Amino acid sequence: MTDRPEYGAGAEGSVPPFPPPAGYPPPPPGYGPPPGYPPPGYGQPNGYYPPPAYVDPSAPYGRHPLTGEPFSDKSKVTAGLLQLLGFFGLVGIGRIYIGDTTMGVIQLVVGILTCGIGAWIWGVIDAILIFTDKVRDTNGRPLRDGT
Repeated sequence: MTDRPEYGAGAEGSVPPFPPPAGYPPPPPGYGPPPGYPPPGYGQPNGYYPPPAYVDPSAPYGRHPLTGEPFSDKSKVTAGLLQLLGFFGLVGIGRIYIGDTTMGVIQLVVGILTCGIGAWIWGVIDAILIFTDKVRDTNGRPLRDGT
């Protein structure tokens, strides 16, 4: 057996630094991180906390990514699922949830007068409209995603 150092280990048993990428000169000796920064891989210094995430006070639920409008406090998923109760003859609950009480009561009455058939059809169509951002809350804001 020969006493060759292991692959990647220097003569003293330490690992040599990686070579610089092609086309770049090697770093000068003693080169370290810029002043005020910790060495890489050691985490944050004690007492340092990153700044908190910015929350827009006029849009606590965020803003629509395309229009920039503030989101409603009402959820699109909850309203759509409540509207799908039309399968059981209780259409209009999703509209009442988002604050459109008049439309919700009209849907309930139509469901009762048509023995549930009108409720089933209107409920499915209205749930699709809610899920595709075509329905807004009573303040005119788009419904937010999630629950």
